[in-house]
Amino acid sequence: MGTDTVGGVAPEATARAERRREQRGWYFYDWACSVYSTSVLTVFLGPYLTSVAKAAADEDGFVHPLGVPVRAGSFFAYTVSLSVIVAIVVMPLAGAAADRTGRKKPLLATAAYIGAAATAGMFFLDGERYLLGGALLVVANAALAVSMVLYNSYLPQIAPPEERDAVSSRGWAFGYAAGALVLMANLWLYTSHDTFGVSESTAVRLCLASAGVWWGAFTLVPLRRLRDRRPTRAPGATAPGLRQFVATMKGMRRYPLTLSFLLAYLVYNDGVQTVISQASVYGSEELGLGQSTLIVAVLLVQVLAVAGALAMGRLARAFGSRRTILGSLVAWTVTIGAGYFLPKGSAPWFFTLAVGIGLVLGGTQALSRSLFSHLVPAGKEAEYFSAYEMSDRGMSWLGPLVFGLAYQLTGSYRDAIVSLVVFFVLGFVLLARVPVRQAVRDAGNPVPARI
Repeated sequence: MGTDTVGGVAPEATARAERRREQRGWYFYDWACSVYSTSVLTVFLGPYLTSVAKAAADEDGFVHPLGVPVRAGSFFAYTVSLSVIVAIVVMPLAGAAADRTGRKKPLLATAAYIGAAATAGMFFLDGERYLLGGALLVVANAALAVSMVLYNSYLPQIAPPEERDAVSSRGWAFGYAAGALVLMANLWLYTSHDTFGVSESTAVRLCLASAGVWWGAFTLVPLRRLRDRRPTRAPGATAPGLRQFVATMKGMRRYPLTLSFLLAYLVYNDGVQTVISQASVYGSEELGLGQSTLIVAVLLVQVLAVAGALAMGRLARAFGSRRTILGSLVAWTVTIGAGYFLPKGSAPWFFTLAVGIGLVLGGTQALSRSLFSHLVPAGKEAEYFSAYEMSDRGMSWLGPLVFGLAYQLTGSYRDAIVSLVVFFVLGFVLLARVPVRQAVRDAGNPVPARI
């Protein structure tokens, strides 16, 4: 008996080729937007915005946005928290609209280009314009969070269950590779700014703006390769906007194990996101390290995160995603606890800390995303990933807030960094209590051989 073909090609091969094409396009959004997380949020903006706020501070070291006294050293952390609150309002609207209409690409494009434009606008952050910097940070962070809801929601549609750990890990690896590439160029520009005839401040602002240009340019690749799909539910089956999201959250009570995973992820990822956003401030303000040292350390994290994400993806095939994530949380606890004891001004020890972070960072994030994709009922990808993104970025306001409060109350960033250990310990306990196989079955999805 013959095999049906389309143009001489088996339908299975055609579908597989189309799936691979979409997956490659999907990887490139990580390539596009991760440069913002690396160059802007992790390296340059924290110390630079803090210096701008200090330039605008009164004699007691306080700035007064909207008349509220804020220690200049805490302004960046508080602004990150505010951006998260804005994202919480916008993300469910975008996720609900995407599932209701099936038109994810236009929404992804809108969020991506708003974020890219705000990032490029950071070139104008100079003098005492700390309020401009705070406003652009809020817009860019919120736009990134919305775009990631839509981007992540493609994963269950472009990868069957047995491929998701690998596809998710490759996406994170693409992102970290792009971050490393651009950061090397940033390091060259920053350390050689005299050669280019620009000041140190101008070099920093060029690095910030270049991340926005990169983000916007490479977003064109996924927009060309990803395709919209018809919604799997009838248009009248859901209410529009926020009402739909509220209904979804109520409906999630039918999947208590999915909610249990989200709670665990909310806790341990809060620690991860705070480390990402505040590490350079800790290095510059508490350890007294120069900007070049911080850039090299973050570059080291980026390079190792590529290998770490791919290696942990392979470990997941052998031991399952849940066990691999649990192992990474033990490594996080040891690494961040050791960060408290770093000697002031010691670059080699700071690089050692960067090695520990890099080896677990990408894998923790990639495997958490792929594991959650198995817990999402079909047809509700964007809505559920808006809840996931609240845990990923949207609910990660507590860590920066605690970090900022610890500094405001004690004047020491060491006390702030050691407080993050509790997020990883509690997250480990909560995740260890989730029976993920049963959670996958409850969501109506096939259970992979190892998960």
